Amino acid sequence: MYYVYAIYSERCDKIYIGYTSDLEARLAAHNHPKNKGWTRRYRPWELVYYEEYTSKRDALTRERELKGHKGRDFIRELIGRRG
Repeated sequence: MYYVYAIYSERCDKIYIGYTSDLEARLAAHNHPKNKGWTRRYRPWELVYYEEYTSKRDALTRERELKGHKGRDFIRELIGRRG
């Protein structure tokens, strides 16, 4: 299985969208103190959305869609509803 996911940093009001084959491990990696990637400076991250795919190709296609303006608006709307 592949997952397209969105995580949110409430502290910095940042959204990160990605894909992975292990959602739990990926979220842990984003929040790990030794993370050297872009998400390091915006910890802590919270999983706010995910979709499941059997095809890596489908997951990558959807990741690109969510990274676009309309996709980010969709994620922002979900975050606002949690309020």
